Amino acid sequence: MRHLNKIKKLSREREHRKALLRNLARSIFEKGYIITTTTKAKACKSIVDRILARATENTLHSRRLVNRFFNDRKLVKKIFDDIAPLYKNIKSGFTTIVKYGYRRGDGAELSLLKLINFPQKKEEKNEQASK
Repeated sequence: MRHLNKIKKLSREREHRKALLRNLARSIFEKGYIITTTTKAKACKSIVDRILARATENTLHSRRLVNRFFNDRKLVKKIFDDIAPLYKNIKSGFTTIVKYGYRRGDGAELSLLKLINFPQKKEEKNEQASK
């Protein structure tokens, strides 16, 4: 029986799984979205939500905990200074998963995992306004 075993193994060893989820989370905070398999998106969603919930506190302790996960001070500064203030009034549900389709090679189900209020860059705003 699988009582209290909620972790998705993703057919990887512990360290490889940890590195994979760290890289997915890093990509979400850099671009605002990722396209990946549905299983990986569901596993990454909980990590991203936990990091953003921690980042809305904006204390030294929370910065150190997030930095311990990413080990990248520039990314942590971006999360706390640019991204987290957008979610001050929200307690949870920072991300959403949208079914995207199926991968051509193996038919795996793809999903779009994105941050809800991610800030757009100026170039993206100009492109959308011209269309």
